[in-house]
Amino acid sequence: MLAQTWNIPLLEQVGKAVAAEMQEFQVAWWLAPGMNIHRNPLCGRNFEYYSEDPLISGRMAAAMTRGVQSVPGVGTTIKHFACNNQEDNRMGSDSVLSERALREIYLRGFEIAVKDSQPIAIMTSYNKINGVHAANCQDLCIVAAREEWDFQGIIMTDWTTTYPAGGSISWECIAAGNDLIMPGYAGDFENIREALQSGKLGREELKDCVRRLITVIYQTLAFEDCRSYGSRVETVRNNRSFRGSL
Repeated sequence: MLAQTWNIPLLEQVGKAVAAEMQEFQVAWWLAPGMNIHRNPLCGRNFEYYSEDPLISGRMAAAMTRGVQSVPGVGTTIKHFACNNQEDNRMGSDSVLSERALREIYLRGFEIAVKDSQPIAIMTSYNKINGVHAANCQDLCIVAAREEWDFQGIIMTDWTTTYPAGGSISWECIAAGNDLIMPGYAGDFENIREALQSGKLGREELKDCVRRLITVIYQTLAFEDCRSYGSRVETVRNNRSFRGSL
């Protein structure tokens, strides 16, 4: 309903109202807005997705993000990145599509939201995209989001995607650019340590995730001197050195 208004100032106002509640309840990262284009009418998350088309989805998500992130200490998590389009077998389903369709339809909304508003976080999806789990996909998280769109926040997995039934590999989530595995369990630690010891996962890759995560945490309402995430992103862009912003 929000996306159907096509009313950018209204969504920014709603975002500010959401941010006020987040501050009251001491919640730093809002796991929204959802913005996947519908491919299947039975997808269990269709009710929460801004889904009319890539332009509307991206612009509305950006407006909501700007509203939330105008308030110090809180931010949005756009999701589910990407092509989360069916409910049955959602951790094993494979969204098969051409790169043109992926970029022009299913990624374009996320691209617009990132470039227009720099959300504090992105959440990867459960499904595979052309045979690769989204949380294990470097092309999605590193090449597209970070290198092409200049995404400055953190990328997190959806819940339990690295559990045995989830299909995603823990160390590959790190290598693909996921900074946070949710909710985390003992198998993640064992898998990541083994990959570090064997050389499959580079220590610098892990350090990059830790650095990004700590940088974002320092902008949350857990810290007295936090400021709005939007203003921090502008500082980073002006310095042109995300590493130096620490």
